[in-house]
Amino acid sequence: MCADIDTEAENAHVQWAIQHKDDDIEAEQYSSTRLATNYSETPFVNDYSVNNIVGSTSQSDNSIFRICCIGAGYVGGPTCAVIASKCPNIHVTVVDVSAERIAAWNSDSLPIFEPALDEIVRKIRNHNLFFSTDTDKAIQEADLIFISVNTPTKSYGFGTGRAADLRYVEEAARQIAHIATNDKIVVEKSTVPVKACESIKTILKTNKRRGVNYQVLSNPEFLAEGSAIHDLLAPDRILIGGDETIEGSLAIKRLSWVYEHWIPKEKILTTNTWSSELSKLAANAFLAQRISSINSISAVCEATGASVDEVAKAVGLDSRIGSKFLNASIGFGGSCFQKDIYNLIYLAESLKLEPVAQYWLQVIKINDWQRERFAQMIVQNLFGSVSGKKIAIFGFAFKKDTADTRESSSIYVCRYLIAEGASLHIYDPKVSSDRIFLDLSEQIGTSERELSNHVQIANEPYEAAKNSHAIVVCTEWDEFMKLDYQLIYSTMEKPSYIFDGRLILDHDHLMSIGFNVFCIGKKPAKNPFSNQSPL
Repeated sequence: MCADIDTEAENAHVQWAIQHKDDDIEAEQYSSTRLATNYSETPFVNDYSVNNIVGSTSQSDNSIFRICCIGAGYVGGPTCAVIASKCPNIHVTVVDVSAERIAAWNSDSLPIFEPALDEIVRKIRNHNLFFSTDTDKAIQEADLIFISVNTPTKSYGFGTGRAADLRYVEEAARQIAHIATNDKIVVEKSTVPVKACESIKTILKTNKRRGVNYQVLSNPEFLAEGSAIHDLLAPDRILIGGDETIEGSLAIKRLSWVYEHWIPKEKILTTNTWSSELSKLAANAFLAQRISSINSISAVCEATGASVDEVAKAVGLDSRIGSKFLNASIGFGGSCFQKDIYNLIYLAESLKLEPVAQYWLQVIKINDWQRERFAQMIVQNLFGSVSGKKIAIFGFAFKKDTADTRESSSIYVCRYLIAEGASLHIYDPKVSSDRIFLDLSEQIGTSERELSNHVQIANEPYEAAKNSHAIVVCTEWDEFMKLDYQLIYSTMEKPSYIFDGRLILDHDHLMSIGFNVFCIGKKPAKNPFSNQSPL
Protein backbone atom coordinates (compact mmCIF):
# COMPACT_ATOMS: atom_id res chain seq x y z
CA MET A 1 0.00 0.00 0.00
CA CYS A 2 2.80 2.43 0.87
CA ALA A 3 4.54 1.73 -2.45
CA ASP A 4 1.30 2.37 -4.37
CA ILE A 5 0.75 5.64 -2.57
CA ASP A 6 4.30 6.77 -3.20
CA THR A 7 4.14 5.90 -6.91
CA GLU A 8 0.86 7.72 -7.40
CA ALA A 9 2.20 10.71 -5.49
CA GLU A 10 5.35 10.70 -7.60
CA ASN A 11 3.28 10.76 -10.79
CA ALA A 12 1.15 13.58 -9.44
CA HIS A 13 4.31 15.43 -8.47
CA VAL A 14 5.69 15.08 -12.00
CA GLN A 15 2.51 16.61 -13.41
CA TRP A 16 2.73 19.47 -10.93
CA ALA A 17 6.38 20.12 -11.79
CA ILE A 18 5.51 20.13 -15.50
CA GLN A 19 2.69 22.59 -14.97
CA HIS A 20 5.05 24.88 -13.09
CA LYS A 21 7.97 24.48 -15.48
CA ASP A 22 8.19 28.23 -16.10
CA ASP A 23 8.65 28.99 -12.41
CA ASP A 24 12.39 29.16 -13.05
CA ILE A 25 15.21 27.46 -14.89
CA GLU A 26 16.20 25.52 -11.78
CA ALA A 27 12.70 24.07 -11.56
CA GLU A 28 12.96 22.88 -15.16
CA GLN A 29 16.35 21.30 -14.51
CA TYR A 30 15.01 19.69 -11.36
CA SER A 31 11.99 18.22 -13.14
CA SER A 32 14.10 16.87 -16.01
CA THR A 33 16.50 15.26 -13.55
CA ARG A 34 13.69 13.60 -11.60
CA LEU A 35 12.10 12.29 -14.79
CA ALA A 36 15.36 10.82 -16.04
CA THR A 37 16.31 9.40 -12.66
CA ASN A 38 13.05 8.03 -11.29
CA TYR A 39 11.17 7.12 -14.45
CA SER A 40 13.88 5.75 -16.72
CA GLU A 41 11.74 2.70 -17.36
CA THR A 42 9.14 4.88 -19.09
CA PRO A 43 10.14 5.41 -22.77
CA PHE A 44 7.77 8.38 -23.16
CA VAL A 45 9.48 10.32 -20.40
CA ASN A 46 12.96 9.45 -21.57
CA ASP A 47 12.31 10.42 -25.20
CA TYR A 48 10.73 13.80 -24.61
CA SER A 49 11.78 16.85 -22.61
CA VAL A 50 9.60 18.68 -20.15
CA ASN A 51 9.12 21.41 -22.75
CA ASN A 52 7.64 18.92 -25.23
CA ILE A 53 5.28 17.54 -22.61
CA VAL A 54 4.14 21.01 -21.58
CA GLY A 55 3.42 21.79 -25.20
CA SER A 56 0.77 19.09 -25.21
CA THR A 57 -0.98 20.34 -22.07
CA SER A 58 -3.55 23.05 -21.58
CA GLN A 59 -1.85 24.44 -18.47
CA SER A 60 -0.85 28.10 -18.85
CA ASP A 61 2.89 28.68 -19.27
CA ASN A 62 2.61 31.83 -17.17
CA SER A 63 1.82 30.22 -13.82
CA ILE A 64 4.06 31.46 -11.00
CA PHE A 65 4.57 29.56 -7.78
CA ARG A 66 3.87 31.88 -4.86
CA ILE A 67 4.73 31.57 -1.19
CA CYS A 68 3.23 33.58 1.65
CA CYS A 69 4.74 33.65 5.13
CA ILE A 70 2.57 34.88 7.99
CA GLY A 71 4.95 36.32 10.57
CA ALA A 72 7.98 38.53 9.88
CA GLY A 73 10.04 37.57 12.90
CA TYR A 74 13.29 35.74 13.57
CA VAL A 75 12.14 32.65 11.64
CA GLY A 76 9.91 33.97 8.87
CA GLY A 77 12.13 36.82 7.71
CA PRO A 78 15.46 34.99 7.29
CA THR A 79 13.83 31.77 6.03
CA CYS A 80 11.92 33.52 3.26
CA ALA A 81 14.90 35.69 2.36
CA VAL A 82 16.98 32.59 1.69
CA ILE A 83 14.15 30.82 -0.17
CA ALA A 84 13.66 33.86 -2.40
CA SER A 85 17.40 34.19 -3.04
CA LYS A 86 17.71 30.53 -4.06
CA CYS A 87 14.43 30.39 -6.02
CA PRO A 88 14.54 33.61 -8.07
CA ASN A 89 11.28 32.97 -9.94
CA ILE A 90 9.26 32.03 -6.87
CA HIS A 91 7.31 35.04 -5.61
CA VAL A 92 7.75 35.24 -1.81
CA THR A 93 5.71 37.61 0.36
CA VAL A 94 6.25 37.98 4.10
CA VAL A 95 3.32 39.54 5.94
CA ASP A 96 2.81 40.75 9.48
CA VAL A 97 0.17 42.65 11.44
CA SER A 98 2.85 45.03 12.70
CA ALA A 99 3.18 47.91 10.25
CA GLU A 100 6.27 49.06 12.14
CA ARG A 101 7.99 45.72 11.67
CA ILE A 102 7.15 45.57 7.96
CA ALA A 103 8.39 49.14 7.52
CA ALA A 104 11.68 48.08 9.10
CA TRP A 105 12.00 45.13 6.72
CA ASN A 106 11.49 47.57 3.86
CA SER A 107 14.07 50.01 5.22
CA ASP A 108 17.85 50.14 5.49
CA SER A 109 17.62 49.08 9.14
CA LEU A 110 16.19 45.58 9.40
CA PRO A 111 14.25 44.69 12.57
CA ILE A 112 16.60 41.81 13.40
CA PHE A 113 20.34 41.34 13.11
CA GLU A 114 21.83 38.25 11.54
CA PRO A 115 25.19 38.08 9.77
CA ALA A 116 24.69 38.23 5.96
CA LEU A 117 20.90 38.77 6.23
CA ASP A 118 21.04 42.45 5.29
CA GLU A 119 23.04 41.71 2.14
CA ILE A 120 20.58 39.06 0.97
CA VAL A 121 17.50 41.17 1.63
CA ARG A 122 18.91 44.25 -0.12
CA LYS A 123 19.73 42.23 -3.22
CA ILE A 124 16.31 40.66 -3.79
CA ARG A 125 13.82 42.87 -1.95
CA ASN A 126 11.06 44.06 -4.30
CA HIS A 127 12.26 41.66 -6.97
CA ASN A 128 10.85 38.36 -5.76
CA LEU A 129 10.91 39.05 -2.01
CA PHE A 130 8.25 41.36 -0.62
CA PHE A 131 7.23 42.54 2.84
CA SER A 132 3.64 43.65 3.33
CA THR A 133 0.82 44.18 5.81
CA ASP A 134 -1.75 43.03 3.24
CA THR A 135 -2.15 39.53 4.63
CA ASP A 136 -5.44 38.79 2.85
CA LYS A 137 -3.95 39.46 -0.59
CA ALA A 138 -0.86 37.36 0.10
CA ILE A 139 -2.97 34.45 1.36
CA GLN A 140 -5.27 34.55 -1.64
CA GLU A 141 -2.43 34.57 -4.15
CA ALA A 142 -0.24 31.94 -2.47
CA ASP A 143 0.07 28.27 -3.34
CA LEU A 144 1.93 27.57 -0.11
CA ILE A 145 1.58 29.41 3.19
CA PHE A 146 4.08 29.31 6.05
CA ILE A 147 2.69 30.01 9.52
CA SER A 148 5.63 31.51 11.38
CA VAL A 149 4.06 33.41 14.25
CA ASN A 150 5.06 33.74 17.88
CA THR A 151 4.17 30.83 20.19
CA PRO A 152 5.13 32.07 23.68
CA THR A 153 4.70 30.12 26.87
CA LYS A 154 1.26 30.74 28.38
CA SER A 155 1.14 33.31 31.15
CA TYR A 156 -2.49 32.71 32.08
CA GLY A 157 -5.04 29.96 32.71
CA PHE A 158 -4.43 26.24 32.40
CA GLY A 159 -0.85 25.39 31.58
CA THR A 160 0.54 28.69 32.86
CA GLY A 161 4.32 28.67 32.64
CA ARG A 162 4.33 25.35 30.75
CA ALA A 163 2.05 25.13 27.71
CA ALA A 164 2.55 27.01 24.47
CA ASP A 165 0.14 29.84 23.74
CA LEU A 166 -1.21 28.98 20.28
CA ARG A 167 -3.65 31.86 19.87
CA TYR A 168 -1.60 33.46 17.08
CA VAL A 169 -1.40 30.15 15.23
CA GLU A 170 -5.16 29.77 15.54
CA GLU A 171 -5.73 33.33 14.34
CA ALA A 172 -3.55 32.67 11.29
CA ALA A 173 -5.40 29.43 10.47
CA ARG A 174 -8.80 31.13 10.77
CA GLN A 175 -7.68 33.97 8.54
CA ILE A 176 -6.49 31.51 5.90
CA ALA A 177 -9.81 29.64 5.99
CA HIS A 178 -11.75 32.89 5.74
CA ILE A 179 -9.78 34.27 2.76
CA ALA A 180 -8.68 31.32 0.63
CA THR A 181 -10.80 30.46 -2.40
CA ASN A 182 -8.50 27.80 -3.86
CA ASP A 183 -6.44 24.89 -2.57
CA LYS A 184 -3.49 25.67 -0.30
CA ILE A 185 -0.59 23.90 1.34
CA VAL A 186 -0.31 25.28 4.88
CA VAL A 187 3.05 24.75 6.56
CA GLU A 188 3.51 25.10 10.31
CA LYS A 189 6.94 26.69 10.74
CA SER A 190 6.58 27.97 14.31
CA THR A 191 7.77 25.84 17.20
CA VAL A 192 4.61 24.14 18.44
CA PRO A 193 3.63 21.27 20.72
CA VAL A 194 2.72 17.87 19.34
CA LYS A 195 -0.71 17.80 17.66
CA ALA A 196 -0.68 21.50 16.78
CA CYS A 197 -0.98 20.64 13.08
CA GLU A 198 -4.05 18.59 13.94
CA SER A 199 -5.59 21.70 15.47
CA ILE A 200 -4.78 23.73 12.36
CA LYS A 201 -6.37 21.07 10.15
CA THR A 202 -9.51 21.10 12.27
CA ILE A 203 -9.82 24.88 12.04
CA LEU A 204 -9.26 24.88 8.27
CA LYS A 205 -11.65 21.98 7.66
CA THR A 206 -14.51 23.39 9.70
CA ASN A 207 -14.21 26.94 8.37
CA LYS A 208 -13.16 26.45 4.76
CA ARG A 209 -15.06 27.70 1.73
CA ARG A 210 -16.81 25.17 -0.47
CA GLY A 211 -14.47 23.37 -2.85
CA VAL A 212 -11.29 24.48 -1.10
CA ASN A 213 -8.91 21.78 0.14
CA TYR A 214 -5.91 22.05 2.42
CA GLN A 215 -2.85 20.00 3.20
CA VAL A 216 -1.13 20.85 6.47
CA LEU A 217 2.57 20.14 6.90
CA SER A 218 5.00 20.44 9.78
CA ASN A 219 8.35 21.96 8.76
CA PRO A 220 10.13 23.00 11.96
CA GLU A 221 13.13 25.30 11.84
CA PHE A 222 16.47 24.33 13.34
CA LEU A 223 18.15 27.72 13.27
CA ALA A 224 20.68 29.04 15.74
CA GLU A 225 20.52 32.80 16.12
CA GLY A 226 23.78 34.35 15.05
CA SER A 227 24.25 31.70 12.37
CA ALA A 228 20.72 31.51 10.94
CA ILE A 229 21.74 32.30 7.36
CA HIS A 230 24.45 29.66 7.40
CA ASP A 231 22.00 27.19 8.92
CA LEU A 232 19.50 27.93 6.15
CA LEU A 233 22.04 27.69 3.35
CA ALA A 234 23.74 24.53 4.63
CA PRO A 235 21.37 22.79 7.09
CA ASP A 236 22.09 19.49 8.79
CA ARG A 237 18.64 18.40 7.65
CA ILE A 238 15.28 19.67 6.50
CA LEU A 239 12.39 17.97 8.28
CA ILE A 240 8.95 17.80 6.69
CA GLY A 241 6.03 15.99 8.29
CA GLY A 242 2.65 15.39 6.71
CA ASP A 243 -0.31 13.07 6.38
CA GLU A 244 0.41 9.54 5.25
CA THR A 245 -1.98 9.86 2.30
CA ILE A 246 -1.60 10.42 -1.44
CA GLU A 247 -2.44 14.10 -1.01
CA GLY A 248 -0.12 14.40 1.98
CA SER A 249 2.76 12.79 0.08
CA LEU A 250 2.23 15.15 -2.84
CA ALA A 251 2.22 18.19 -0.54
CA ILE A 252 5.47 17.01 1.05
CA LYS A 253 7.06 16.62 -2.37
CA ARG A 254 5.98 20.09 -3.45
CA LEU A 255 7.61 21.65 -0.38
CA SER A 256 10.66 19.42 -0.86
CA TRP A 257 10.92 20.75 -4.42
CA VAL A 258 11.40 24.26 -3.06
CA TYR A 259 14.24 23.21 -0.77
CA GLU A 260 15.85 21.04 -3.43
CA HIS A 261 16.79 24.18 -5.33
CA TRP A 262 19.86 24.34 -3.08
CA ILE A 263 19.71 21.45 -0.59
CA PRO A 264 20.68 17.88 -1.51
CA LYS A 265 17.67 15.61 -1.49
CA GLU A 266 19.33 13.18 0.92
CA LYS A 267 19.26 15.90 3.58
CA ILE A 268 15.47 16.25 3.38
CA LEU A 269 13.82 13.94 5.90
CA THR A 270 10.11 13.20 5.65
CA THR A 271 8.05 11.84 8.52
CA ASN A 272 4.50 11.80 9.76
CA THR A 273 3.27 15.03 11.32
CA TRP A 274 3.58 14.02 14.95
CA SER A 275 7.17 12.79 14.56
CA SER A 276 8.13 16.09 12.96
CA GLU A 277 6.58 18.15 15.76
CA LEU A 278 8.12 16.08 18.54
CA SER A 279 11.53 16.02 16.84
CA LYS A 280 11.78 19.79 17.12
CA LEU A 281 11.01 19.80 20.85
CA ALA A 282 13.34 16.86 21.48
CA ALA A 283 16.24 18.43 19.54
CA ASN A 284 16.13 21.66 21.55
CA ALA A 285 15.67 19.77 24.81
CA PHE A 286 18.74 17.65 24.09
CA LEU A 287 20.86 20.71 23.29
CA ALA A 288 19.74 22.53 26.45
CA GLN A 289 20.39 19.37 28.45
CA ARG A 290 24.03 19.35 27.32
CA ILE A 291 24.47 22.96 28.46
CA SER A 292 22.96 22.27 31.87
CA SER A 293 25.06 19.12 32.16
CA ILE A 294 28.36 20.92 31.63
CA ASN A 295 27.21 23.80 33.84
CA SER A 296 26.50 21.38 36.66
CA ILE A 297 30.04 20.04 36.25
CA SER A 298 31.38 23.61 36.32
CA ALA A 299 30.20 23.95 39.91
CA VAL A 300 32.07 20.78 40.84
CA CYS A 301 35.18 22.15 39.12
CA GLU A 302 35.07 25.37 41.12
CA ALA A 303 34.84 23.39 44.35
CA THR A 304 37.64 20.94 43.54
CA GLY A 305 40.20 22.81 41.47
CA ALA A 306 39.44 21.06 38.20
CA SER A 307 39.08 23.14 35.03
CA VAL A 308 35.76 22.85 33.24
CA ASP A 309 37.47 23.62 29.92
CA GLU A 310 39.80 20.68 30.37
CA VAL A 311 36.99 18.39 31.49
CA ALA A 312 34.80 19.45 28.54
CA LYS A 313 37.65 18.80 26.10
CA ALA A 314 38.33 15.36 27.54
CA VAL A 315 34.63 14.45 27.45
CA GLY A 316 34.08 15.91 24.00
CA LEU A 317 36.86 13.82 22.46
CA ASP A 318 34.70 10.78 23.04
CA SER A 319 33.19 10.18 19.59
CA ARG A 320 29.96 9.02 21.21
CA ILE A 321 29.54 12.41 22.86
CA GLY A 322 31.24 15.04 20.70
CA SER A 323 32.37 18.52 21.64
CA LYS A 324 29.43 20.70 20.63
CA PHE A 325 27.37 22.48 23.30
CA LEU A 326 29.89 21.67 26.03
CA ASN A 327 30.90 25.26 26.73
CA ALA A 328 30.22 26.17 30.35
CA SER A 329 28.58 29.56 30.80
CA ILE A 330 26.05 31.51 32.83
CA GLY A 331 23.25 29.53 31.19
CA PHE A 332 21.31 29.20 27.97
CA GLY A 333 18.84 31.79 26.74
CA GLY A 334 16.91 32.62 23.61
CA SER A 335 13.34 32.07 22.57
CA CYS A 336 13.43 28.32 22.04
CA PHE A 337 15.24 26.21 24.61
CA GLN A 338 13.30 27.05 27.76
CA LYS A 339 9.99 27.36 25.92
CA ASP A 340 10.40 24.02 24.15
CA ILE A 341 11.43 22.22 27.32
CA TYR A 342 8.37 23.59 29.08
CA ASN A 343 6.26 22.39 26.15
CA LEU A 344 7.80 18.96 26.54
CA ILE A 345 7.19 19.02 30.29
CA TYR A 346 3.56 20.00 29.77
CA LEU A 347 3.13 17.24 27.20
CA ALA A 348 4.59 14.67 29.59
CA GLU A 349 2.36 15.87 32.42
CA SER A 350 -0.69 15.71 30.14
CA LEU A 351 0.21 12.13 29.26
CA LYS A 352 0.65 11.25 32.97
CA LEU A 353 4.38 10.73 32.47
CA GLU A 354 5.49 12.51 35.64
CA PRO A 355 9.05 11.06 35.81
CA VAL A 356 9.64 12.35 32.27
CA ALA A 357 8.34 15.80 33.21
CA GLN A 358 10.53 15.94 36.32
CA TYR A 359 13.60 14.84 34.39
CA TRP A 360 13.34 17.72 31.91
CA LEU A 361 12.39 20.20 34.63
CA GLN A 362 15.81 19.68 36.19
CA VAL A 363 17.46 21.02 33.03
CA ILE A 364 15.71 24.36 33.58
CA LYS A 365 16.39 24.35 37.32
CA ILE A 366 20.14 23.93 36.73
CA ASN A 367 20.02 26.80 34.25
CA ASP A 368 18.27 29.09 36.74
CA TRP A 369 20.68 28.05 39.49
CA GLN A 370 23.72 28.79 37.31
CA ARG A 371 22.58 32.37 36.74
CA GLU A 372 21.94 32.96 40.43
CA ARG A 373 25.22 31.29 41.39
CA PHE A 374 27.17 33.60 39.10
CA ALA A 375 25.51 36.69 40.60
CA GLN A 376 26.35 35.42 44.08
CA MET A 377 29.98 34.98 43.01
CA ILE A 378 30.09 38.65 42.04
CA VAL A 379 28.59 39.92 45.29
CA GLN A 380 30.68 37.67 47.53
CA ASN A 381 33.97 38.63 45.92
CA LEU A 382 33.22 42.34 45.98
CA PHE A 383 33.57 42.20 49.77
CA GLY A 384 30.02 40.94 50.26
CA SER A 385 28.28 44.05 48.93
CA VAL A 386 27.73 45.77 45.59
CA SER A 387 25.47 48.49 46.97
CA GLY A 388 26.32 51.79 45.31
CA LYS A 389 29.14 50.25 43.29
CA LYS A 390 29.42 50.78 39.55
CA ILE A 391 29.55 47.50 37.66
CA ALA A 392 30.11 47.30 33.91
CA ILE A 393 27.99 44.71 32.13
CA PHE A 394 29.55 43.53 28.87
CA GLY A 395 26.79 42.08 26.70
CA PHE A 396 23.02 41.90 27.00
CA ALA A 397 22.00 39.69 24.05
CA PHE A 398 21.54 36.02 24.91
CA LYS A 399 24.45 35.12 22.61
CA LYS A 400 26.83 36.85 20.23
CA ASP A 401 25.92 37.88 16.67
CA THR A 402 22.29 38.58 17.48
CA ALA A 403 20.26 41.40 18.98
CA ASP A 404 17.79 38.96 20.52
CA THR A 405 17.49 39.29 24.30
CA ARG A 406 14.69 36.83 24.96
CA GLU A 407 15.48 34.83 28.11
CA SER A 408 19.00 36.23 28.08
CA SER A 409 21.01 35.21 31.13
CA SER A 410 22.27 38.79 31.30
CA ILE A 411 18.76 39.94 32.24
CA TYR A 412 18.72 37.66 35.26
CA VAL A 413 22.24 38.52 36.40
CA CYS A 414 21.37 42.23 36.14
CA ARG A 415 18.19 41.65 38.13
CA TYR A 416 20.11 40.06 40.99
CA LEU A 417 22.71 42.83 41.04
CA ILE A 418 20.10 45.61 40.93
CA ALA A 419 18.33 43.94 43.87
CA GLU A 420 21.67 44.19 45.73
CA GLY A 421 21.85 47.93 45.03
CA ALA A 422 24.45 47.95 42.26
CA SER A 423 24.72 50.70 39.68
CA LEU A 424 24.93 49.00 36.28
CA HIS A 425 26.47 50.44 33.13
CA ILE A 426 25.50 48.14 30.28
CA TYR A 427 27.11 47.88 26.87
CA ASP A 428 26.01 45.67 23.98
CA PRO A 429 27.01 46.31 20.36
CA LYS A 430 23.61 45.35 18.90
CA VAL A 431 20.91 45.65 21.57
CA SER A 432 19.17 49.03 21.79
CA SER A 433 18.81 50.96 25.03
CA ASP A 434 15.02 50.81 24.69
CA ARG A 435 15.18 47.02 24.53
CA ILE A 436 17.43 46.81 27.59
CA PHE A 437 15.19 49.04 29.68
CA LEU A 438 12.05 47.21 28.55
CA ASP A 439 13.47 43.79 29.38
CA LEU A 440 14.74 44.82 32.80
CA SER A 441 11.58 46.71 33.75
CA GLU A 442 9.46 43.67 32.84
CA GLN A 443 11.74 41.33 34.76
CA ILE A 444 12.04 43.50 37.86
CA GLY A 445 8.51 44.86 37.83
CA THR A 446 9.41 48.53 37.97
CA SER A 447 9.02 51.50 35.67
CA GLU A 448 11.76 52.47 33.25
CA ARG A 449 12.06 55.82 35.05
CA GLU A 450 12.73 54.11 38.37
CA LEU A 451 15.09 51.71 36.65
CA SER A 452 17.18 54.59 35.32
CA ASN A 453 18.35 55.22 38.89
CA HIS A 454 20.23 51.91 38.73
CA VAL A 455 20.96 51.44 35.03
CA GLN A 456 22.77 53.45 32.40
CA ILE A 457 23.52 52.43 28.82
CA ALA A 458 27.04 52.91 27.48
CA ASN A 459 27.86 53.53 23.83
CA GLU A 460 31.17 51.67 24.00
CA PRO A 461 32.87 49.28 26.45
CA TYR A 462 35.55 51.70 27.67
CA GLU A 463 32.83 54.12 28.77
CA ALA A 464 31.02 51.34 30.61
CA ALA A 465 34.18 50.25 32.44
CA LYS A 466 35.42 53.70 33.46
CA ASN A 467 35.36 54.17 37.26
CA SER A 468 33.74 50.77 37.71
CA HIS A 469 34.61 48.28 40.43
CA ALA A 470 34.08 45.26 38.21
CA ILE A 471 33.45 44.09 34.66
CA VAL A 472 30.95 41.29 34.16
CA VAL A 473 31.07 39.47 30.80
CA CYS A 474 27.59 38.14 30.03
CA THR A 475 27.71 37.73 26.22
CA GLU A 476 30.58 36.23 24.23
CA TRP A 477 30.93 39.04 21.68
CA ASP A 478 34.25 38.74 19.82
CA GLU A 479 35.10 42.38 20.42
CA PHE A 480 35.40 41.76 24.16
CA MET A 481 38.45 39.59 23.50
CA LYS A 482 40.19 42.40 21.58
CA LEU A 483 39.84 45.28 24.05
CA ASP A 484 42.80 47.10 25.57
CA TYR A 485 42.42 45.81 29.10
CA GLN A 486 45.58 47.61 30.24
CA LEU A 487 43.84 50.89 29.39
CA ILE A 488 40.59 49.73 30.94
CA TYR A 489 42.40 48.75 34.16
CA SER A 490 43.91 52.20 34.45
CA THR A 491 40.44 53.79 34.50
CA MET A 492 38.82 51.46 37.05
CA GLU A 493 38.49 51.56 40.82
CA LYS A 494 41.04 49.45 42.70
CA PRO A 495 41.11 46.57 43.34
CA SER A 496 39.65 45.84 39.90
CA TYR A 497 37.67 42.73 39.10
CA ILE A 498 36.59 40.82 36.03
CA PHE A 499 33.91 38.12 36.18
CA ASP A 500 34.02 36.10 32.99
CA GLY A 501 30.67 34.37 32.54
CA ARG A 502 31.55 33.08 29.08
CA LEU A 503 35.17 31.90 29.49
CA ILE A 504 36.36 33.96 26.52
CA LEU A 505 39.11 36.12 28.04
CA ASP A 506 42.82 35.49 28.62
CA HIS A 507 42.77 35.18 32.38
CA ASP A 508 46.55 34.92 32.85
CA HIS A 509 47.05 38.12 30.88
CA LEU A 510 44.36 39.91 32.86
CA MET A 511 45.94 38.87 36.15
CA SER A 512 49.34 40.07 34.93
CA ILE A 513 47.75 43.49 34.42
CA GLY A 514 46.45 43.44 37.98
CA PHE A 515 42.86 42.26 37.65
CA ASN A 516 41.31 39.83 40.08
CA VAL A 517 39.65 37.31 37.76
CA PHE A 518 36.75 35.01 38.55
CA CYS A 519 34.99 32.76 36.10
CA ILE A 520 32.66 29.85 35.63
CA GLY A 521 34.20 26.41 36.10
CA LYS A 522 37.54 27.21 37.72
CA LYS A 523 38.51 27.49 41.35
CA PRO A 524 39.56 31.10 41.99
CA ALA A 525 43.29 31.39 42.52
CA LYS A 526 45.26 34.10 44.27
CA ASN A 527 46.53 36.62 41.74
CA PRO A 528 50.34 36.38 41.90
CA PHE A 529 50.54 39.95 40.56
CA SER A 530 48.17 41.45 43.13
CA ASN A 531 48.03 41.88 46.87
CA GLN A 532 44.28 41.36 46.78
CA SER A 533 43.36 37.71 47.32
CA PRO A 534 39.94 36.29 46.53
CA LEU A 535 37.46 35.75 49.33
